[in-house]
Formats: sequence, structure tokens, C-alpha cells
Amino acid sequence: MATTTIAGREYEVNEEGFITDPTVWTEELGAELAKLIGIDLTDAHWKAIRFLREDYGVMGETPTLRRVSTQAGIPVKELFTLFPGKPAKKMAYVAGLPKPKGCV
Repeated sequence: MATTTIAGREYEVNEEGFITDPTVWTEELGAELAKLIGIDLTDAHWKAIRFLREDYGVMGETPTLRRVSTQAGIPVKELFTLFPGKPAKKMAYVAGLPKPKGCV
């Protein structure tokens, strides 16, 4: 397992750079991860990220884009605006969670 240093602290990451232990995540770390992929977090971003964290805690897996949209009430189009390109993957990355199943 590889490690990376973010904001002066080392974290174990997988081959794609995702943090492997979701329990080490903090909102400060989430903000740093967002910066690494060029996203400045707003309240709208935090709504999605906090939903991912809460849902992961209940369901035991990272929610899909569709689940975030239907359960958190955030339109898919807005998720693509907030997290351009690959929103499900980027949300999971910033939230310190594994990428969702079916996400390439």
C-alpha cells in the first residue's frame, strides 16, 4: 500500500490515490483533497460530501451518483457542475471513501 503526504500528514492510499481508511477523514482533509483536484468547496459541495459520509456509515458502501441525487435531493446536472467530469469518483475522493461500485 502506498502513502501520500497531504497537509503535512501521511495517509495510506490505493493505486488511484483514494484514502484507504475512511475513519481518518476530517473536513479539513476533505478540503485539502478538493484542492488537489482543483475544486474550491462551497456549501453545495459540502451537502453532497456530508451525504456521502453519512450514507456510507449506514450502508457500508459509497453511494452512486443516482443515490446521491435521489436521496440527497441534488440534481445530477448540479453534481456534474460541482464535480466536473467524473462527479461520483471526485465526490468519493474528497469524502475519503472508496470510489462507488461500477465507477471507472
